[in-house]
Amino acid sequence: MRSRKVLLVIGFLVTWTYATYYLLLRNTGVATTRNQAQQAYRLNSRAREENHKSSDLGKTLIEFVKVKYRDHQLTGSTPQISIVAAEISGELPEQLVAKPTPARIPTKTYLANGEPIFPVLVFACNRVSVKKCIDNLVQYRPSKEQFPIIVSQDCGDEPTKEVILSYGNKVTLIEQPDQSDIKVLPKEKKFKGYYKISRHYGWALNTTFGVGFEFVIIVEDDLNVAPDFFEYFLGTHKLLKQDKSLWCVSAWNDNGKAAVVDAAQPELLYRTDFFPGLGWMLTKELWAELSVKWPKSFWDDWIRHPAQRKDRVCIRPEISRTRTFGKIGVSNGLFFDKYLKHIKLSEDFVQFTKINTSYLLKVSNLVHRLHDLYNLFFRPQENYDNTFLRRVYTYPIVTYDELRRNLIRIEGPVRIQYTTREQYKRTTKMLGLMDDFKSGVPRTAYHGIVSFFYNKRRVHLAPNANWKGYELSWS
Repeated sequence: MRSRKVLLVIGFLVTWTYATYYLLLRNTGVATTRNQAQQAYRLNSRAREENHKSSDLGKTLIEFVKVKYRDHQLTGSTPQISIVAAEISGELPEQLVAKPTPARIPTKTYLANGEPIFPVLVFACNRVSVKKCIDNLVQYRPSKEQFPIIVSQDCGDEPTKEVILSYGNKVTLIEQPDQSDIKVLPKEKKFKGYYKISRHYGWALNTTFGVGFEFVIIVEDDLNVAPDFFEYFLGTHKLLKQDKSLWCVSAWNDNGKAAVVDAAQPELLYRTDFFPGLGWMLTKELWAELSVKWPKSFWDDWIRHPAQRKDRVCIRPEISRTRTFGKIGVSNGLFFDKYLKHIKLSEDFVQFTKINTSYLLKVSNLVHRLHDLYNLFFRPQENYDNTFLRRVYTYPIVTYDELRRNLIRIEGPVRIQYTTREQYKRTTKMLGLMDDFKSGVPRTAYHGIVSFFYNKRRVHLAPNANWKGYELSWS
């Protein structure tokens, strides 16, 4: 009985609702015309169709996400999925295809064992041949953690960028953001490339050292490296901290042609007043000094000037640990055909970390003085200057003609003496050495002495024993 009453009440309420709705429509004059009804029907049909397309696209996107997530799980890495906005369609856009992601600049500056991390900063612009350089570095790199490769690109060249990105997390790509034109005087317009290079170097070194690294190894994009390239810097980096008269370690020998180096002594290293570049290491302290006055152009000539060098020297090898293959560049192949393409790249692996390199140190503080006193009494080696200079000036003087014709009767090293700029240039040309000067310093020279190997003997092209120093006018 109660349920019947409930049904009656519900029926009454429904009837009353419809009656009221009809009266309101009639009183307000709201009537749906046939055209309006048809338009509403079409809109409703279109909405259902678009909803169906959206549903299909959503299902496709979900399947794509599932596949990418499964791939990331298989590789053991954290999935990072980017969905690019696209027009509603039944297909995925090409932008959704995954691309290799470069690694970020590491923020760790030391290994767990206390050894420093050495970022290798590769400078690139618009040469896709940077691939040769990166392949070589990746091939011989003993540790990705200790030697992160950072490729700094200028120019914004897309094909070169694609090559760099193809290495994924094996390298880090950073891009020089200032691509504005550089205004130069009309007479210097042909040198504009050097202005851009200097700007690029300044930005990239600031960016890299800004992380907090103690050292940075600089490599140009047209260099190949030797098998022991990384070992070389591992075995010599401490010298830069121990001896304030040293300001760089270079892997390059400007006079490193096969005919004038001793292939039997790949472990031999020298001090040199000439800044070699072409694969070199500097400290954060040196960059802090140079960065505040970094030049607008020709940074390598600027760094060789006495105002910057301050009588400091670099370490360089007997046999180069780098070799350039870049004939085409800003310098238009200067010296390439005559010298650079003939540089011998070391093929031996020298364990520099197990070699005593203290003979390269110069006395600079009390600790080193005590170290040299110890060597003087207990070891056959002395301070570098005392040993090197004393020995050179005890070697007999010979002429180029005697050397060339092998008329020297005694065994061992010899010395060819020069007194003027013209005499030096004439002799180096006959020997096949580089004959130019930078800020008065001959290439590879130390105290004016250029050491090389010729006809199976060590030769020193040296000034008078009373040499007073370099002459800027010789440049």
